Amino acid sequence: MSHVLDGILRLPPLLALALVFLLPALEASAFVGVVVPGEIGVILGGVLANQGKLPLWAVLVAGVVGAVLGDSVGYAVGDRYGEALLLRLPGWLVKPDHLRRTEQTIERLGGKAVFVGRFTAALRALVPGIAGMSGMTYRTFLPWNVLGGATWASGFVVLGYLAGSQYQRLEHYANEVGLGLLLVVGAVLVVRSRRRTVAERAASG
Repeated sequence: MSHVLDGILRLPPLLALALVFLLPALEASAFVGVVVPGEIGVILGGVLANQGKLPLWAVLVAGVVGAVLGDSVGYAVGDRYGEALLLRLPGWLVKPDHLRRTEQTIERLGGKAVFVGRFTAALRALVPGIAGMSGMTYRTFLPWNVLGGATWASGFVVLGYLAGSQYQRLEHYANEVGLGLLLVVGAVLVVRSRRRTVAERAASG
């Protein structure tokens, strides 16, 4: 894998930027993420920005748009083809255990599962399609998709930018890093919610 990553870093900048978009975009729309995790593209985009080969803003835009668009396509595929598509996928590509976990997560969390699943490699490629299968409306799916895709892509691009030449260490622990990002975001949302509650009580009192 390290040779592949090094090869991507040696690509012409525009082609590398295309991969920053394509890997997250194909992750859920074509189930590529069960084989090649999309964070590889956005991490390396951050590294290239660190090296001055790509502007950081362009990498951020490519990563976020790729993540959001790819999940929207995945949702549409699940909504249109549903179980008929999943039954045709080989067992080595989509493991029954991962399908079961994804279905349970959506049943338990509803739209929030789209956000939470974005930060877990085992769920990220499957949540959009199964959300479409489950009957979740696109109106519910889209805001969580945008929030999750923007947070995830921006977080990994910035981490790749900060890691620079040490990116391989980050790539090895990408799943743990994703869960760490989720915990940070969750903590921020809890603090903001508590502050809002305190402010509302003070205003009403």
